[in-house]
Order: sequence, then structure tokens, then C-alpha cells
Amino acid sequence: MAGSRSRTALLGAALLVVGWLAVAAVAGPYAGRLGEVAVNDNAAFLPEDAEATRAQRLAADFAERETVPALVVYTRAGGITDADRQRVAAAATRFSGIPGVVTPLPPPIPSTDGMALQVIVPVDSADGDRTPEVVGELRRTAEQSATDGLRVAVGGPAGLLGDLVEVFSSIDGPLLLVTLGVVLVILLVVYRSPVLWIIPLLAAGISYALAALAVYFLAKTEVIMLNGQAQGILTVLVFGAGTDYALLLIARYREELCHHEGTVQALFAAWRGAAPAIVASAGTVIAGLLCLLLSSLTSNQALGPVAAVGIGATLVVMLTLLPALLLLGGRWAFWPRSPYREHAATVGRLWKPTAHFIARRSRAVWLVTTLVLVGFAIGLTQLGSTRLGETELFTDRPDSVVAQEVIDRHFPGGMGSPAEIFTAAGAADQVTAAARSVPGVAEVRAVPAGNPDPTGTGDPGAGPGGAAGPPKVVDGRVLLQATLATSPDSESAERTVRQLRVAVHAVPGADAVVGGFTATTVDTSDAAIRDRNVIIPVVLGVIAVVLALLLRSLLAPVLLILTVVLSFLATLGLCALLFRYVFGFPGVDSSFPLFAFVFLVALGIDYNIFLMSRVREEAVRRGTRAGVLRGLVVTGGVITSAGIVLAATFSALAVLPLVILIELGVAVALGVLLDTIVVRSLLVPALTYDLGPVIWWPSRLFRAPDRPDHG
Repeated sequence: MAGSRSRTALLGAALLVVGWLAVAAVAGPYAGRLGEVAVNDNAAFLPEDAEATRAQRLAADFAERETVPALVVYTRAGGITDADRQRVAAAATRFSGIPGVVTPLPPPIPSTDGMALQVIVPVDSADGDRTPEVVGELRRTAEQSATDGLRVAVGGPAGLLGDLVEVFSSIDGPLLLVTLGVVLVILLVVYRSPVLWIIPLLAAGISYALAALAVYFLAKTEVIMLNGQAQGILTVLVFGAGTDYALLLIARYREELCHHEGTVQALFAAWRGAAPAIVASAGTVIAGLLCLLLSSLTSNQALGPVAAVGIGATLVVMLTLLPALLLLGGRWAFWPRSPYREHAATVGRLWKPTAHFIARRSRAVWLVTTLVLVGFAIGLTQLGSTRLGETELFTDRPDSVVAQEVIDRHFPGGMGSPAEIFTAAGAADQVTAAARSVPGVAEVRAVPAGNPDPTGTGDPGAGPGGAAGPPKVVDGRVLLQATLATSPDSESAERTVRQLRVAVHAVPGADAVVGGFTATTVDTSDAAIRDRNVIIPVVLGVIAVVLALLLRSLLAPVLLILTVVLSFLATLGLCALLFRYVFGFPGVDSSFPLFAFVFLVALGIDYNIFLMSRVREEAVRRGTRAGVLRGLVVTGGVITSAGIVLAATFSALAVLPLVILIELGVAVALGVLLDTIVVRSLLVPALTYDLGPVIWWPSRLFRAPDRPDHG
């Protein structure tokens, strides 16, 4: 009878594997096609209710077509010559013939020092997907005119967008290969088996294919939005979390094989023991990620559902395909260390000394580890003094960064990307005067009637107010352009725009609205702070509910969340010091703290779920303190291995030349290691052991008798 059940189970497992392989064959190609449905234009990062958004809508009324400026800058070490001016003028004529360029183009603008020329090229932004193509053609055309020592670079908002899209479009291949390589090496080290590593890696790969298929069609039908940032994170998240879930189930299966003669019985016991923790873990991460839908930034709203779909796909595969593969592999999959009953005593033997130490010094352990984490968190004081500008996003120096450096040296930094002030026509003179009085504003002019494209391309030497003739009036409003003295993505430019808004808003009857490139950055930064204040408490509340349901306790979730938050703050403190004094990064992106929190807290709580769900299981049979030590012993190895895998997969983001993704990868890797090695291995077990049954208040376990246990 038992043999018949085993044969039926094996047949079912084989059919399940064949079915999943068929799904993988269909879904696999879509893993390389996500770039087709990714949206990476600047508008994707603009808050819907921001002042810059209102300005963007008003700007559409002033232009025949919506545009984004590309800035083509020429320099010569010895100074621009007459031949250079003729060559640049000819190049500007060729720029006008490029599809997607809005004409007529203004004449080239010379720098006051005679060392540079700048051509402002408005690019049609109605179809944001074509902007990088137009920028690429601009660069190829400009290079043809850069000869005999004349150098050229293409930057501005359009150039920056083109460089970002180029980076994101190359994400899939290198990042996937690096992630696979990292996971493979770690699995070989963990299992020391020539066979077993194939099972979790195959399951993780199929998880990624399924996630890519789902994300592709959801993005194509515009149910969710995919951008390059979310695309990169999806890869490492699926492989990292999938390998974590696989390690947990495989470790429990190996343990059960030491207690059961049959592989079917062992697998069912392992699935029943590990599945609730895996489901709770995935549910916590999904819930935390979906909290990003509360963000006012559409870029954050995009990341939440994309990553949540990835975790959901991973959960389904790991609870179906992975058990089937393990059942078909049986004990042979663990060769040359196949587990049998006689190996039961070896389970967790490396963690027994740690358990003995915690039993003897529990209070000292949790107090000291808490103080260490608090000490690390002091580094947070350095996080507020750093900043990441738009042209500081890259670890290398793409063309847009080179162009902006030239503009900063030879022109007013905001030329070509002015602050746009929309005001009532009757108050235009007062608003112009108010804007000119703001420190950091180099020039203010009105867009004249007949100008088809208000992108800062007017004549800088025009008459009073900067207008070459009467200003253009649309629905009773005029558009003023304030050229800033510094680079539009600099911190000083942001301060200027904030002061500019205060000044023009104070003009009675003006109903002034300030927008433009720098204003968009300001509003995005403000929205990121708002999101942080709103989303972080919601994520903590969601996690508390999941933990309360899993552990059937109210005190344990509160303490576990406090430990993870402390770990997060310590990680942020360490990162602030590393980024500033070791890596030399210019700062952090405004979205970094929120992204780091969501990933670190959601993923960090995973390991506490893995540990505490097993502690509770053991506490029911042995008592709380004995359950703590037993839970630590049997989960220590697998959770540490899982933490190393997750840290290593997020470290794979370092292959991308974007500072924000490298910083996020370093933060998650460092935070996961800190959480795995310090919080989950020492702080939580020691605190739980010291409190004893009180940790389970107000459940029935809280009232159960307990006895000290020394492992």
C-alpha cells in the first residue's frame, strides 16, 4: 500500500515537472523582452499633484508640440575660431533635418569667454520612446562636425534621458548572468554536491521566466508600469528570494529524511513544516511592496506591483515545482552526503555552541548587540548631508555628464533648462521683477509671440524682459523663463527654485506656477519625503498583522519589528559612511531611504519569520526556552546561507553603472548580512530566551509552564 502511494506520488511529481518545463518553454523568451515594455521617460517620475506637473500641462498650451531640450556644446582648448562657428552653424542646419527635432532652431550661442558654443535642440517628447533615438542621431551628426581639435558633447534633459535608457536597455543580459553565477557558486559551497544545486537554480530560473511573462503582459496592457529600475530589481529579487525559499524547504527536507524511511513521507512532513513560513514570508514581502502603491511618485508605484508579481510567481513555483523535483531526486540528490536516520544527530551541530552561549549569557548578548546596532545607526547623521544630482547618477562619465560639465564651465548653468514661470499677463512685469530679485537667477525673459517652442531657445540678448517683441499670451497667461546661474540638477539650483516660487507666489493676482527641469527634481524630492512619512508606518503595520497571525502573539511582532527597524537604521548609518568616505559617491537619491526600508524590512523580517515560526513549533513541544535553542540550532545554517545568497544576488546590481542601483544593492546586501549574522543569530534568540513565555503574550503559550534549558 505504501509502495503504491509512493509510485503515485512520483508519477504526479513527474507530470508536474513536465508541466512546469512546458510553461518555462513558453515564458522563457519574455525574460529578454521586458525592455520592450519599459518606460523610462522623465514624466514617469513626476508627482501627479505637484506644481511642476501643473506647469507641464500649461507648457503644452504654449507650444505646438511638447519638447525636451538637447544641448549640443562645442569647445576648443585655444578658443572658438571663425571656422568653428561656420562648422557649428552647418551642423545646426543638419540637426534641423533629423526626424523628431522641432524647428526652427535658434542660432548657436557663444560663451562669454569665447571658449564654447552651444546649440539648443528641442526634441519632440510626445513619443518619449523615440527621444533616445533622436539623441543618438544628434550625437552621430555632431561627431561629424567635431574635427581638428573641436570637441562636442550632447547633454541636457534629452541627453540625460538617452544615457539612462541606454543603461537600462542593457540590464537583462549582464545582470542575469552575474546573478546566476553568484547563486551557482554559493549553492555549490553550501551543498557541496554535484547534483543538488541544480534543483534550486532550475526552480529559481523558472520562477523568473514566469515572473517575466506576467510582468510583460501586465505592462503591455498598461495594468502596471515597468521602468528600468524595477526591471533590474525584479531579476535579483526573484533569484534571491527564490533561492532563500528553496534553501529553507531543502533544509527541512534533509532534516525530515533523517527521521523518515520513505522520501514521500519526509517530503510531506517538510512541506507541512516549511510552507507556512515560506507563505508568511512571501506574503509579508508582497504586502510591503504593494504599500508602494500609496506613493505619489509613479516610479515608486511601478516598482511595488512589478516586484510583488515576481515574489508571487516565485512562491507558486517554489511550493509546487521545487517539492516535485526534490521528490524525484530523493536521497540521491544529496549525494555524496545523503541523509539517513543515523545522521539525525549531525543536524545543526555547528550552531550548538552558539545556542549554549545564548543560554548562559542571553541578557548580555541582546544588550550588547543592541548597543552595537545603535552605534552603527549614528552614521545616519551623515546621510542628510549627502545628495545625488541627475548628472551624478552614473559611475562613469557618459556624454550628458561631459556636456553638463562644459556648460557649467562656460555658460550659466541653467541655460537650455530654464525655470518656467506661468503667470497672469497683467502681473507679468511684477513677476519678472520678483524673479530677477532672487539670488541665483541669471536672466528672466518672456517667451515672445510667434515662438513655436518655449524651451529656452529665445534670443538671450533680447530687449526689456528678454522678449523679442510682445510676449505670447495663452488663456490670459504668459510664460517667463528664468535662466539659473548654476547647473539645473545642482543643490544650489534647487534652493534657487524654492526661493523663486516663494517670490513669484507672493505677487498679488499673478497665480504664478513654476516648473521646468529643476522644479521637477524639487517636487520629486518633496514627494519622496512625503512617501517616506506615509508608507513606512503602513509597511510596519502590515508586517505586524502578518506576524501576529503567524505567531499568534501581540508582543512578539512588536519586538521583532523593533529589531528589524534597528537593523535598518544601523544599515543606513553604515551605508552613509561607506558611500561618502569609502566609495566616494556624491550622495544618495531621494528615493533611496524608502526603497532601502521596504526591501530591508520586508526581506529582513523573513529571517525572523523562518526562525520564530520554528521556535514556536518547538516551544509547543519543549517549552519556550528549549524551543528557542532548538529553533536556532536547526535553522541557523539554512538562514545564514539564505542571507548570504540574498546579499550576494543584490550585490550583482554593482555591475550596472548607476549609482542609485549600486547603493541600493550595497544597502540590501549589507543589511541582510547584518540582520542574518547579528539580529537573527544573536539579538532575537537572546531576547526571546531572556523573556521566556512572555514573548507569546497573550496566547496560550504565554501561560504554559517553562523551564531553563541550556541546550
